[in-house]
Amino acid sequence: MKIHILDDWFDTLRTLPSFDLLKGHDVTVWIDHSEDVDTLAERLAPADCLVLFRERTAITAPLLERLPNLRLISQRSVYPHVDVPACTANGVLLCSNMHSDTPSIAAAELTFALILSSARQIPQQMASLQAGRWQMGVGQTLAGRTLGLYGYGRIARQVAGYARAFGMRVVWWASEAGRARAKADGETVADSRHAFFAEADFVSVHVRLKPETRGIVTAEDLLAMKPSASFVNTARSGLVAKGALEQALAAGRPGRLALDVFDREPLTDAADPLVNHPAVIGTPHIGYVTEDELDLQFADIYDQINAYADGTPIHMINPGVWTGARC
Repeated sequence: MKIHILDDWFDTLRTLPSFDLLKGHDVTVWIDHSEDVDTLAERLAPADCLVLFRERTAITAPLLERLPNLRLISQRSVYPHVDVPACTANGVLLCSNMHSDTPSIAAAELTFALILSSARQIPQQMASLQAGRWQMGVGQTLAGRTLGLYGYGRIARQVAGYARAFGMRVVWWASEAGRARAKADGETVADSRHAFFAEADFVSVHVRLKPETRGIVTAEDLLAMKPSASFVNTARSGLVAKGALEQALAAGRPGRLALDVFDREPLTDAADPLVNHPAVIGTPHIGYVTEDELDLQFADIYDQINAYADGTPIHMINPGVWTGARC
């Protein structure tokens, strides 16, 4: 199969053990990023299969209509960036392993790294030292403080384990069903949504972005937090209502934000007011970007390609497209 891999910005995938799974295929790796449909259509015209690097490139109807050779898109996890009806209309099978039984350890680790960085003001202290000013303030000890986790899922439960190892108290908020699962597991659920935000020293959100969860964290929620508290988001920017972060920064409630996700990605504006605010720690959506996590994820993606080539596709999202023909 002619396989094109998009958005491998640091040409990492070829260096990982999982890449051996593509032996026997004709593989092209694109290490830059383009959002221009004309450019993408020209580049990808020969492709039988596209491999997507998470949500970095949107696969739209105008693009699919210009890729007559395309038969398979292979990726991992959720797919809000893929127009599934357009895939079906153009005879393109989408395969995506939803990995319901495995948390992203990398994302959980980054979440806790941001919690630590916010508590101890690590980027700000580094900047002060580099500027010749020595210490710039007084940090916080995590032990004894309260971590509020919004969303009772795999990554949040992994973060909870790290927090408890540091002596933190963990309190939960989630959908009604999520709160019921947490209570059944013996976890502490906040008495109310307001109490969850108002009483936590750190709040970290771990919810999938869907139409019903877009904007689920409101300005009112953030403004209920303590001036000494931190809000952490390594999930999706769209979970926070438009303008809510800016309102929070203006009010100083919470006092700090730690963000790995942004409304526009890649965010390459060096003057962006959010990432340059002194109360914000920002990282460029690196939650899952480790060698170990990528090797795990792309092994699943390549397995899907080989299963399709063998005539036995797996993890089909639009199975009606499958005709039973071997590639």
